[in-house]
Order: sequence, then structure tokens, then C-alpha cells
Amino acid sequence: MLKYLFRRIISVIPVILIVTFLIFSIMHSIPGGPASSILGLEATPEEVARLNAQLGLDQPFLKQYLDWLFKAFKGDLGESYFMGGPVKDILVDYIRATVSLALVAGLISAIVGMTFAIISIFYRNTVIDKLIVTINLIGQGVPSFVISLINLIIFAVMLKVLPVSGYRPLSMGWSEHLKYLILPAMSISIGQAAYIARMSRAAMIRILDQPFILSATLKGVSKWHLFYHHILRNSLVPIITAIGQSLGSLLAGSIIVETIFGIPGLGQLLINSISRRDYAVIQAVILVISVTYILINLLVDISYALIDPRIRYEGSDQS
Repeated sequence: MLKYLFRRIISVIPVILIVTFLIFSIMHSIPGGPASSILGLEATPEEVARLNAQLGLDQPFLKQYLDWLFKAFKGDLGESYFMGGPVKDILVDYIRATVSLALVAGLISAIVGMTFAIISIFYRNTVIDKLIVTINLIGQGVPSFVISLINLIIFAVMLKVLPVSGYRPLSMGWSEHLKYLILPAMSISIGQAAYIARMSRAAMIRILDQPFILSATLKGVSKWHLFYHHILRNSLVPIITAIGQSLGSLLAGSIIVETIFGIPGLGQLLINSISRRDYAVIQAVILVISVTYILINLLVDISYALIDPRIRYEGSDQS
């Protein structure tokens, strides 16, 4: 198991390096730059060049990248050109809201998605099953910003049961914290819940069609015993894959939802930093989201070996 874990961790390092290089390349290929944004439109080329030199932006691209990379691995993500102070401290201030939103949305996605999948299995090929399949297709097809606007109109404007926008930290109490998170979490989780439901249903149906399930049914095994001990257990790998991928997608989807609902998280920080060409902050936010997504997939991969040891041994044979 330790060898398997070590190989998986090592395999992640090249991916992180590629991601960081792409982030850095994209940021430095965007027209304009921090110096132009700081000095304004009336700045002369000499003034821009002087500030670029002070910020170290006049150095060769590869040198800038390597300097940033080595500092990033040491935990130094640079200084914000506009907000002042270390980027690491700024991220800590903004990441709390994003983590809270992602956790609540992830919980809603997993519970709703699995509930729909289980109902579909128990009522397979009935009107209920077909209705759930249709809802899943609609849920995955509608963009999160459209769902956000619909939720705002229904729950905040018409019913007035939830706030329109804003955020309350956990220090103000669980009830206040959740009250401001439920609406954006619902908006971002609907598509992911539909994805989990669709993938989980498909995985369980593949097991349901196996001959040993028919044999167990003919022997009089109860539906719930059959479901828990045979169908669900043998479907765990694709189900965990779906949940893991949805958690990664929630982080990316939070960018739009946080902007709509005025949540001071990484999404809002990223949008503001892009408009100001704050390279250090942009690179740090995208790096955090990318690495988190990679680590989630790594944990999902490791969970495969815990659920099914055959995966672990197959990986050893291939190496």
C-alpha cells in the first residue's frame, strides 16, 4: 500500500509543474500588465519600464517563472501589487468563504445525487425513474448562473426566506453562516447533484444486470440487503469517482456564483485581480484551485486501492 501511495504522489508532481507553467505563461501573455494598471493610462513608457524593473517584470520569462516556482514551493507566493501584503495572507482571508461554500454545496450534491440514484434503482423503468433521469439531464444542462438567478427570484425575491446576497463568517454563529450559504450552495450544487445521480445510477445498473444479482433475487434475498451488500458495494469505485470530480468542479464553479451572490471568496478575489492585472494574486488563486483539484483526484485514486485491493496489485504488476 505504501508503494502504491508513493507512486501516486510522485505522479502528481509533473502535473503540478505543468499547471504552474501554464498559469505563469497565460498571465504573462495577457496584454498590459501590473505596471500599466498601477500607473494609469497617462503613464509614459519610461515610467512603465521603470516600475517593471522595480517589480522584476523586466527579467527573462524563464527566470521569472523559476524564481516564482522556487518561492511558491517554499510557501512564498509573492506580494500583491494592489492589496498590499503577502499573497499568502490575502488567500487565507478569502479562502474561508470558498471552503465553506464548497463543503455545503458538496454535501448537498452528494446527498441529493445519491438519493435520486437510489430511488431510480428501486423504481427502475417506471415513471419515477424516467422523471429523475429527465431532471438529471436538465440539471446538468442549465448553467450555474441561470440556476443562481432562478433561485434568487424564487427564494430571495418572491418567498423572501433567504438573503439576496452577502456573507456572514462562522464566528457570527452557525445559523447566520448557513443562511447566507444555502442559496449559493444550492445554485452551484444542482448540476453536480445531477451528475452524481446519473453516474451512480449507471454504475449500479451495471451491477444490477449481473447474473449473481438475479441468482440472489431468486434465493429470496431482500431488496435492501441486496442493494447494500451487493449493488452499492460493487459500485463504490465509479460513485466515489463521480463525487470526487464534482468536488473539484465545485471549486471552479464557485467563481461565478461568488460573484453573483457577493461572497468574498477566491472567485471574487480572482475576478477583481484579473481586472487589475495583479499577477501574483491571479497565479496564486489558480494554483490553489488547480492543486486542490489534483489532490482531490489523488485521494479518490488512493481510495480505489482501499476499496478494491485488486487495483493496487494491478498497478504494481504494470510497473
